[in-house]
Amino acid sequence: MENPGRAETGPASPATVSVAGPETPERPPRGRFADYLALTKPGITALILVVAVGGFVLADPRTIVLARLAVLLATGAAASAGAAMLNHYLDRDVDERMRRTRGRPIPSRRVTPGWAVGVVGIALLAIGVGVAAATLNLLAALSIALGGVTYVVVYTVWLKRRSSWNIVIGGFAGSAPALAGSAAATGHWTVGALALALLVFLWTPPHFWSLALLLRDDYAKVGLPMLPRMDDPAFSGKVVVVSAGLLVPAAGFLAVSGAVVAPVGVALVALGGIWLALALPLWRSVTRGVARRGFLVSGPYLLGVVALVVANAGFVRLGVPVVG
Repeated sequence: MENPGRAETGPASPATVSVAGPETPERPPRGRFADYLALTKPGITALILVVAVGGFVLADPRTIVLARLAVLLATGAAASAGAAMLNHYLDRDVDERMRRTRGRPIPSRRVTPGWAVGVVGIALLAIGVGVAAATLNLLAALSIALGGVTYVVVYTVWLKRRSSWNIVIGGFAGSAPALAGSAAATGHWTVGALALALLVFLWTPPHFWSLALLLRDDYAKVGLPMLPRMDDPAFSGKVVVVSAGLLVPAAGFLAVSGAVVAPVGVALVALGGIWLALALPLWRSVTRGVARRGFLVSGPYLLGVVALVVANAGFVRLGVPVVG
């Protein structure tokens, strides 16, 4: 486990390092409803649901039962919102000390960090899992539960403050919705959904590590070991490039999984190549601009992957043969 230590300001090896500087704090939402909505992390919850749709459509593109998809989205949203509330409650001390997060409802004292936040979070998570078990199937419920438990217990409680592997292992929380989608659609985890889950799992480190490079001093201040050798940004920049590069073979695995048609497979690999090309400058020069670009591109990349998966369903229903 690494201690981030104090940020270095000089060059390291041939790379140029320049990531210091203030970052605009998270803008606090206005109104009581907005405060409580913020506790559910609606942006992350929306991304979770997008991945779940991808898993659902990819598992059985020929038979898309909208009623089951609606139940999947409702139960997934409840569970994700509950896990997010628990994360807010458990991380309230760290959030209060970080510039990026101190405007959140609990550290800014707009919401009292009492037991009620934790109880509501547990209740929402339990409702999501329970309703999924009753209306979909046990495997879909288990997949949703695994995502929530990984995020709250494995990532937030166990690894976040202890190991730079926190994002790597905790990344399974983002993969679980793809498995939940597959289970909801077919009753089992298909090879295509497993390939999508792997891609999302590998997407998580470069996504968050780009943010960690951008806000390195903020993370170091509170002692969160967000990257391997956090005190050596030049090395960390190379780690981000390598992790982004893993998305290309992951997309290739999805392309030949027997779940997508050839044009979609080629587009998936090309999309991974584009993100790698945008991250590649971090190999030689870790700057705020490049780190910010890597972080901002990562979200649209994942949306693009799911959009291709949804488009794939249309190709399959038109009779275009899948690869593999």
